[in-house]
Amino acid sequence: MKSNKLIIAAGTGFLGQVLTNHFRDKFEEIIILTRGESKFKDTIKYVNWNAKTFSGWEKELENATVLINLTGKSVDCRYTKQNKKEILLSRIESTKILNKAVIRCVNPPKHWLNSSTATIYRFSLDKEMDEKNGEIGNDFSMNVAQCWEKAFFKTETPNTLKTALRTSIVLGKNGGAFIPLKTLAKFGLGGKQGKGNQFISWIHEDDFARAIDFIIEKEITGVINVVSSKPITNKDFMTILRKSVGVPFGISISELLLRIGSIIIKTESELVLKSRNVIPKRLLENGFQFKFDTLEKALKNLA
Repeated sequence: MKSNKLIIAAGTGFLGQVLTNHFRDKFEEIIILTRGESKFKDTIKYVNWNAKTFSGWEKELENATVLINLTGKSVDCRYTKQNKKEILLSRIESTKILNKAVIRCVNPPKHWLNSSTATIYRFSLDKEMDEKNGEIGNDFSMNVAQCWEKAFFKTETPNTLKTALRTSIVLGKNGGAFIPLKTLAKFGLGGKQGKGNQFISWIHEDDFARAIDFIIEKEITGVINVVSSKPITNKDFMTILRKSVGVPFGISISELLLRIGSIIIKTESELVLKSRNVIPKRLLENGFQFKFDTLEKALKNLA
């Protein structure tokens, strides 16, 4: 039986499209909150919002089964003062206004899943970070993550379950990190980046959508790591990536070159150099099974 209504805030991006495609046949109604124009397209209803104030979109939350919030300025930019401010405020303001909207509902959404990030944990080469024993770090990215989750959980919503999704790199065919990494590998630049010993926590787009589905079905609340079962070092990741695109060699890129290159392409080297050693303990404890449990399987499917 189909559930009646799914709302995805900021659902027009890469992850929003992944979820829309996955849930299309599972919900009678899918509503996307977007900064774009309000319209109907392919049975999906798009409703304009600015992610800061009420303007009528809040009425859509009435009687919703599930609300998923993906709002937030991309971190793939230079961390200038202005960009840092936008990264933080886009996450906090949207979460706060949704909390207000949920509280005002007569029949609020049954379950609200809010984006968070696996970047909340400290740089780690030595320890796998799970939801219980993971150590929260202290720098710009980690502090944004903490403020984001605080804004989410601070407001009590007695009739709405809440789950914060600590997601890492989602590998997909039509967006995310896979496309630029594949391009690098094809041009022979698919060697290790920096020392290459930093860990990458990743998940295939299908498993990402399936994990969200599973969390909803099992009514798992609190914080949950949405990553594949085994982090992999950057060196091994790039080796497997090269094999998947059929390029036998790859020039390594030093930390210094990465820092210079990141300035040129207007991003931050920490996106590549940070060691995200994160495991999905709660998903596994609840019985979730990954379709793409190894990077080889994931890249074979995507390449």
